[in-house]
Amino acid sequence: MTVWVYTFVSVTIVSLVSLIGFFTLSVKTKRLKTLILALVSFAVGGLFGDALIHLIPESFEQLGSGPLTSLFIMGGLLLFFSLEKFLRWQHCHIPTSDDHIHPVATLNMVGDAVHNFMDGIIIAVGFLTSIPIGMATTLAVLFHEIPQEIGDLGILIHKGLSVQKALMLNFFSALTAFAGAITALMIGPHVVDFTAYCLPITAGGFLYIAGSDLIPELHHGEDGRLSTSVKQLGFIMAGVGVMVILAFME
Repeated sequence: MTVWVYTFVSVTIVSLVSLIGFFTLSVKTKRLKTLILALVSFAVGGLFGDALIHLIPESFEQLGSGPLTSLFIMGGLLLFFSLEKFLRWQHCHIPTSDDHIHPVATLNMVGDAVHNFMDGIIIAVGFLTSIPIGMATTLAVLFHEIPQEIGDLGILIHKGLSVQKALMLNFFSALTAFAGAITALMIGPHVVDFTAYCLPITAGGFLYIAGSDLIPELHHGEDGRLSTSVKQLGFIMAGVGVMVILAFME
């Protein structure tokens, strides 16, 4: 019951982040871009930190140090690559403009719904493993969701939807995380080593998102100034730092 409570509270918090884009609508484009790149930098550190400090060590502890664990990590990388390729699951947070066009709103919503379903599974698996790992994984998801939801709202509004309808669709899409969480919580206790195999897959997914999707966006948003690069590095280190603190709390 404790795992269910922690999971549902965490998924609720992550789902409510879908409404955060409303508070950025009045922010000027240049300032919003700076804010999003800072959040993306923080997310990079959080995702890498959770994967390398929490999930992968726990995976090797549960599955052993043989090649099987590494293969499941690779499987996670390939799974998230496939989701992006075949479902147009985009992790783009750069504001839409005439020079930077996002996919159509329908494809974005489908991809986002699958994305949130996976988030629910990932959070539930974390708490099925341990409360500290669940908390660390929730924070890693949350760090990534904040800039992601801001970008998603911008896509929907740019495609002609009203602010109210865009927020509603974004929120309903976020609710699929509950379906993912319930699926994992129902299956987990009845499948042998369910969490042990899901952990490295999650780690591989986090490595893919941070390395393949988010870091290139930081390069794309680079203005050529050394100070910008230093700030991005600082935010990445801050994200990693949060995961280090949580590791000492275990």
